[in-house]
Amino acid sequence: MESKAVVLIVGAGPSGIATAACLTHHSIPYVLLEREDCHNSLWKKGTYDRLGLHLAKEFCSLPYKPHPPNTPNFMSRECFVRYIDEYVSLFDINPRYHRSVESASYDNSENKWRVEAKNTIEGKTEVYVAEFLVVATGENSEGYIPDVTGLDSFKGEILHSKQYKSGLKYQDQDVLVVGCGNSGMEIAYDLSNFYSRPSIVVRGPFHVLTKEAVHRGMSLMKYLPVHIVDALTVIHATFFLGNLSKYGIHRPNIGPFFEKSLTGRSPVIDVGTIKKIKQGEIQVVPGIVRINENSVEFMDGTERKFDAIVFATGYKSSANNWLKDYKYALNEEGMPKNPFPAHFKGEKGLYCAGLSKRGLFGVARDAETIADDINKILSARN
Repeated sequence: MESKAVVLIVGAGPSGIATAACLTHHSIPYVLLEREDCHNSLWKKGTYDRLGLHLAKEFCSLPYKPHPPNTPNFMSRECFVRYIDEYVSLFDINPRYHRSVESASYDNSENKWRVEAKNTIEGKTEVYVAEFLVVATGENSEGYIPDVTGLDSFKGEILHSKQYKSGLKYQDQDVLVVGCGNSGMEIAYDLSNFYSRPSIVVRGPFHVLTKEAVHRGMSLMKYLPVHIVDALTVIHATFFLGNLSKYGIHRPNIGPFFEKSLTGRSPVIDVGTIKKIKQGEIQVVPGIVRINENSVEFMDGTERKFDAIVFATGYKSSANNWLKDYKYALNEEGMPKNPFPAHFKGEKGLYCAGLSKRGLFGVARDAETIADDINKILSARN
């Protein structure tokens, strides 16, 4: 038996939830499928304990529900999870949980999307037919671990940052963190706080800023060109954090906000990691050559033993695993094939939300734009 819907949304993270709310605003019916047992599952179950939002609340709200004045400027994980729960309740969003989408393809004879989802509780396959399909499984749907020579031989613990909770279990252990983005730097800091001996792999240049500098820079971007904001931000970083090159951390040749717009790569927001690096509590090491059972060989010729390796090497989109006709909107990596700001819309009624590499601000923009576009199509027809 087939279930029919005007719009089918896959994924009940912030992207799917925001899209559902915006469709409700236009009185457009939808069905929202989620493979987990709750909405916002990554924030509820797939993050480390000390995680908080690195951006100010004004850049982290979803459509039609700004944060109240008494919300902290930089929200904790618990505060953000509570906000999403309230959002779901406010817009009466009722995802169908335990639905793992296994395939989605476009039926040219019917001009509809045919989606097959397994009900993991009942063990049955359900079929949904919809005119519009929104991919909202996000950029962080599947943890990525690179293929490192000798990784299979490592005798210690190997985990992705998605599985990391706190440094409590790693006290008095040598832990290697691979990846120097925000997650990697914060995990190294957390490990040090629990008296482990962390080292972090740094292979290329990146910007390190304070969260106040990022907040100020994002606000100034409304009024000043990016090259001026970048120049002011770099001066601020140099004054407060100093020259980090002697610690193995080098700054890119382009500014942080221009780099973000060009590549989607965010600057690292320092939570105290830099101070610990300067004090020698966190060691910076170069790229890995190979892993030899209990030890790791680095590009500078040194070799050290480790008890555990945490891969903070990011995520990848898993949409192409089930979206058979992804070519209508996505590339081979499961990311939008159209450049920003036209990234959200593909062909045949296929949309993607939360894949713009612009954080929650981008999520909110995608949700509103998708709902507005669907509403425009339906209104013109009526």
